[in-house]
Amino acid sequence: PPSLSSRATIMTLRRSCVIAATAVAVASLGETSAFSLAPSMPAAKLSLGNGRATAGRISPLRMALSTGEARTAQSKDLMKYSDSVYTTQRRKTRTVQCGDVPIGSEHPIALQTMTTAMTTDVQGSIDQVMRCADAGAQLVRLTVQGQREADAASRIKEGLLKKGYTTPLVADIHFAPKIAMQVAEAFDKIRINPGNFADGRKSFKEISYDEPGAYQAELDYIEETFTPLVLKCKELGRAMRIGTNHGSLSARTLSYYGDTPAGMVESAFEFARICQKHDYHNFLFSMKASNPKVMVAAYRLLAAEMYDLGWDYPLHLGVTEAGEGEDGRMKSAIGIGSLLQDGLGDTIRVSLTEDPWLELDPSKKLKAIADAQRDTIWTPTPTWREESRDFKTFTQRIGQLPVQKEADPVDVRNVLHRDGSVISAVTLAQLGNPDKLYYDLGCKTAVGMPFKDLATSDSIFLRTVPAASAAKERLALKRLQEVGVGVLAPAAELVANPIANAIAVFSLEHVAKKETTMPEGALRMAITVRGDESDEQLAALKGSDAVMLFIETPKGLSRIHSTRRVMNYLKMNDIDTPVIHHIAFADESKDELVLTTGSQVGCSLVDGNGDGVMVESSSITDLEFLRLTSFGLLQGSRMRNIKTEYVSCPSCGRTLFDLQLVTAEISEATGHLPGVTVAIMGCIVNGPGEMADADFGYVGGAPGKIDLYVGKEVVRKAIPSARACDELIELIKEYDRWVEKPEEAVVPV
Repeated sequence: PPSLSSRATIMTLRRSCVIAATAVAVASLGETSAFSLAPSMPAAKLSLGNGRATAGRISPLRMALSTGEARTAQSKDLMKYSDSVYTTQRRKTRTVQCGDVPIGSEHPIALQTMTTAMTTDVQGSIDQVMRCADAGAQLVRLTVQGQREADAASRIKEGLLKKGYTTPLVADIHFAPKIAMQVAEAFDKIRINPGNFADGRKSFKEISYDEPGAYQAELDYIEETFTPLVLKCKELGRAMRIGTNHGSLSARTLSYYGDTPAGMVESAFEFARICQKHDYHNFLFSMKASNPKVMVAAYRLLAAEMYDLGWDYPLHLGVTEAGEGEDGRMKSAIGIGSLLQDGLGDTIRVSLTEDPWLELDPSKKLKAIADAQRDTIWTPTPTWREESRDFKTFTQRIGQLPVQKEADPVDVRNVLHRDGSVISAVTLAQLGNPDKLYYDLGCKTAVGMPFKDLATSDSIFLRTVPAASAAKERLALKRLQEVGVGVLAPAAELVANPIANAIAVFSLEHVAKKETTMPEGALRMAITVRGDESDEQLAALKGSDAVMLFIETPKGLSRIHSTRRVMNYLKMNDIDTPVIHHIAFADESKDELVLTTGSQVGCSLVDGNGDGVMVESSSITDLEFLRLTSFGLLQGSRMRNIKTEYVSCPSCGRTLFDLQLVTAEISEATGHLPGVTVAIMGCIVNGPGEMADADFGYVGGAPGKIDLYVGKEVVRKAIPSARACDELIELIKEYDRWVEKPEEAVVPV
C-alpha cells in the first residue's frame, strides 16, 4: 500500500467516494428526486442543520487536491459493485478467521447477534451467549466500554470454555483504544468504530481544513493510536471488523464529506490502510445505517472501491437501529436482503429491539432466501444489457399516475398514490363480509359506509369476480369505488361478470397479439408482465394506455433479475407507466413472507424501481396483515409514510434503560404521527448521529436519566425516566408535530 504520509493518498484510494453531498442528502431523507454518487460541479458538502441535510460549501482542501480530483473524474469507470447484475454470484473474498469460525465467500454466511446483559454481569453474559449459540449464533458480540468490562471479558471467556462453548466472542469498542488492547487478550475479534476509536465523542462542529497538513496531522494521530491494536491482533491471530456507522462519523469526516456513504467508506479505508501497512489482513468491513437506502448505497460503494483496488475483504451486513417486530424485520430484509440478492455479504446480524436470541430466526431465514437465490438454476431470460441503472446515481423512477378524462363517470386518479401504491388481493369470501373487509383494507367507516384513510389500500384486485346476482358483494365493490378505491380484475372475469368502472387486467402476451377487447363497463386497462417476454412483446407496452403494469414473476424465474430487465426496457424506451411489484406466496409463514418481500421487492425499490406493491398469499388470509406488510415495505424503502418512523437501537450492555419496555411505551403513545421520526437510543454512542435522520430523540444519558433531542441538538437533559415519555410528547407538541390519537376502530367479527 502507498505511504500514509503521502498527501495524495488521502484521496487516491477512492473514485466515487468523493460525491456531491446534496445528492446523498436526498437519499438520507428518502426523497424521490435524483441524487448522484458521482462528483458534480461545483461540488458541495453536507451541512446538517436542524437534523436535516442541506447543501453547504466545500472544504478548501478538497478543491486543492488536484490529484484526488483527477482520480474522481474517472468515477464513470467505477461500474462494478458485484460479480454480476444478471445472476446472483457470491463476491469472491479472502477468508477471515474468527476463532474457529471462517468468514468469507468460500464458507456459509455466518450469523451473529449481540448480548444485552451488562458485560460486568459475568454469569448473565455467559448465560446469554450460550442461549444465543444454542439458537444458532456462530459469533456473539459484547460491549466492552471500560475497565470493569475488560476485566470481566476473560472471566466470561473462561466460563464459556468450561461449559464447552467455543463460540467466538467479539468485543464492541468505542472511544477506548487501551481497553481494546486488553480485551484482545481474551476475545476472538475486535470491532472498532472508525468514527470514534481515536476521534472521541460525536461532534457536529464544522472544521475547515484550509491546509492539507491539518487533515494529515489527524490521520497521523489515528495511525499512532490504532497501530498497537493492529500489531496485537496480528500477533494473537485475532480478527477485526472495521465497522463504520452512519450515525457516528468523526467530526473530521463530517466536515469533509457530511453524513454520506462516501464518508463512511473513506472512514473505514483510513483504518484499513494502516492494517495493510503492517501486513495485517484478518479483518472485514461493515457500513451500517438505520436508513436501508443509505446502507445499501454505502455497501455497494465500498464493494465497488474494493473491486477497483483489488481488495477482497469480507463484508458484515446489518441495518442498525432497525427496531422491533415486523417493522424491524422488514427494514433488515430491505437492507441485508437486497445486498445478499447481489451476492454481497459474508456474515449478517439482524439488529432488533428484542432479546438477542430472537434475532437468529430472521437471520436464518434471510440466509436461506439468499442461498436459494444463489443456488437455484433459474430459467434464463432473453439476453439483455443493463444500461439504465447506475449504483452511483439514484433516481426514483416516476410513473405517470392515471389521468382523468372528461368522459370518465368516476374519478380514477386515486387508484394509485404518488408516493407508492398498495394493491390488496381480495377473495369472494372477504367480499361477503363487507364490514370486516372495510376494516382490513384500512378504511374508516360511518354508518356502515367506508371512507379512505391514510393507510387504506389504494386499489383491490379480484381473481374471481362476484356474479351479477351477488348483491352484497357487488354493493361492497360499488361503495369502495365511490370513495376512490380502484377495482381490478382479469379481463376474462370481467367479460363473464362485468363490473362498472373496473380496470381490466390483460397479460402482455394478449396485448402483443392485440387481443385486448375491453369488457363491458371497464374504464381502463392494466397489463401483467412476467419478465421473460421477448423484446418484441415488450415493445407492445409503448402506447398501450395502461394505467399500471404488474410484474408477476413466474416460478422458476429470478424475480430480481427479470425485474431489472423489465425496468431497464421501460427506462430505455421512455415508458412511464407505473409499475406494481406483485409477489405471491403459497405456504410461507408470516415471517418468511415479510423477509422474502423485503429482500426480493425491496432490492428493486432501493434502486428507485417501482411504484407500488401487491402482496398475495394463498395460505395467509389475514388481509390486514398483508396490507400492513405492503405499507411497511414502502415505508422501509423511504417511499410512503403511514405511521411514525422509529430509529430504535437493539440494546446492549451499554443501554441505560429497559429498551424493549420503553420502545413499546413510546410506540403506544406516539405511533399515530405519520411523517414524524422518533429515535430511541439506549446510550450516547450512536445516538446523536443516527438522530440526524430523526425529528426527535430519546437517549439514555445516565442511569435513570433521559436526554431529549430535536434533530441532533439536545434540548432537555437529565429527565427522570418515569416522566421522560410525557416530556417527549410535550416536546413534539411544542414543535407543532402532534395530533391527537384517533379513537380505535372496533374490529368487526
